[in-house]
Amino acid sequence: QVQLVESGGGLVQPGGSLRLSCAASRSIFSFSAMGWYRQAPGKARELVARIISGGSTNYGDSVKGRFTISRDVVKNTVYLQMNSLKPDDTAVYYCNAQPGWDTTYWGQGTQVTVSS
Repeated sequence: QVQLVESGGGLVQPGGSLRLSCAASRSIFSFSAMGWYRQAPGKARELVARIISGGSTNYGDSVKGRFTISRDVVKNTVYLQMNSLKPDDTAVYYCNAQPGWDTTYWGQGTQVTVSS
């Protein structure tokens, strides 16, 4: 079992920045992948960013160049730095952990609202 606790969401103006954190209940060193997904009202959940065990990263097309995913294996935490935020980035952001490729865990989600 893995518990994931997200933090860092909130209300921010367009063009602003936020950093989300996801703390895992056990070591993430050997995890196959960890990532962030988001779901806006009336839309399907979509990939925002993912980091694979070797350190490579994947980003959704709409956030490339604006968002950065990173991890701290000592703190068992994954971060999502979000810059140049747009109203379209408004969604509930969920942390995802895959200790193995056949297992997945989700956090409870954190709301990000981009509005003036």
